[in-house]
Amino acid sequence: MDSATAPVTAHGRSAAGTGPARRSPGARLRAPGLDPYWLGGVLFVLYTALSVCRHRRMLTMSWDLGIFEQAIRGYAHLTAPVADLKGPGTNILGDHFSPVTALIAPLYRVFPTPVTLLVVQAALFALSAVPVTRLAAHLLGRGRGLALGVAYGLSWGVQRAVDFDFHEIAFAMPLLAFSLEAVVRGRWRAAVLWAVPLVLVKEDLGVTAAAIGALILLRVRGGRRNPRAAAMAAALTAFGLAATALTLGVIIPGFNNSGAYDYWNKLSGDGGPAPVIPVDTALRTLAWTLLPTTGLLALRSPVLVVALPTLGWRFVSHDDHYWGTDWHYSAVLMPVVFIALADALAGAGRSRRPWLRRYARQLPAAVVAAALAMTASLPLYGLTLPETYRIPENVRATERLLERIPDGAVVEADVAPISRLAGRCRVLWIGDTRGVVPDYVALRLADGRAPADLAGDAQRMHPGTVFTVLGSDGGHVVLRRVG
Repeated sequence: MDSATAPVTAHGRSAAGTGPARRSPGARLRAPGLDPYWLGGVLFVLYTALSVCRHRRMLTMSWDLGIFEQAIRGYAHLTAPVADLKGPGTNILGDHFSPVTALIAPLYRVFPTPVTLLVVQAALFALSAVPVTRLAAHLLGRGRGLALGVAYGLSWGVQRAVDFDFHEIAFAMPLLAFSLEAVVRGRWRAAVLWAVPLVLVKEDLGVTAAAIGALILLRVRGGRRNPRAAAMAAALTAFGLAATALTLGVIIPGFNNSGAYDYWNKLSGDGGPAPVIPVDTALRTLAWTLLPTTGLLALRSPVLVVALPTLGWRFVSHDDHYWGTDWHYSAVLMPVVFIALADALAGAGRSRRPWLRRYARQLPAAVVAAALAMTASLPLYGLTLPETYRIPENVRATERLLERIPDGAVVEADVAPISRLAGRCRVLWIGDTRGVVPDYVALRLADGRAPADLAGDAQRMHPGTVFTVLGSDGGHVVLRRVG
């Protein structure tokens, strides 16, 4: 990778202090004005509609949403963030270190529903589009900047994350975007301040914060051009690495019942044969990350180094869930690759290679066209379908059935009922109650099994306890303990 351009300060000079900053020729177009903000508003509406409609139709996976709701419910009531779905009495800080989710607690106290989490996530994702669009317009001009902002908002990594429950990485999205915008514009202090809170989002993001420090050092050429910026960057790098070491070695084990970090086994293979990511899978994930989003031009920007920690732990892991493009794992890469693209486009517009200048001029339109085309097979397309807004009768029937479970009851449940119960009951994962006998068991009927069969299963899981069928409807059954 090579540096695309010197960052630009608010005063129109290069961050290196070597003279007036040179922008891409397109930067002579009108300023972005309110474009980044109305785009963020539109994306917020789209993301919220997608998340809430899926929740209303019971299409969310519900597992992670339930875990985070249990933890935030604890914060909201000023108690420990216990997530019983991870095991009775499990403190979520002993699983992943994400204390930033406590910021949702005041809202959840007023609106105690999983929808609160989904709306907050939609707002955070939409907010991250503001610095991406603003920087692109600053470097490339209003039209091309808006094109990159739209492409970012519709990118596959963002859409898949919005579609899949709630996750703490929603907080990382605006932090990364604002920090990297500040890096490219040479606002070193702001870049550091936006990066520091990443250590409170998730344990691995301390390394990403350290990578931002390394990026700043690259931009100031190791400190020769700006010793003060280099000192701040070095401090950020040291802080990020130290925070990660402290979190993994002390904080998480301290809250974990086993006194360890449970996810090390995803690197060690848990003592058995350890699967390794196939080369074609790694190449496919890299291609999806860089080709439809940036046309590979992001490779010209040093900003891309910030993506390396996330790609590194995912590819080193022996858990194949991390390898591909599903779920939410690629979301934090999207602010990085799109800001790298804007940075690279600004430099390519001044290239001595005519073909590169032509490619750079056309790429914003191509990227937004690719994002729009791909959306036809991505979650947001569902908003164009009438059935998205209809609640199926089997869902209504299931909700009526689950409402028969009283507030405060201990419930053992599988995936589907979790999101309807976690806010008002103590919900345990099916088969992982660790000696806790539930008052109710809520399960999905599958494989042609009858409610009486599931009652028998529940009694075998809890010897000496008798369960009876409270009701069955909508493809689900609720069992009640009677003895």
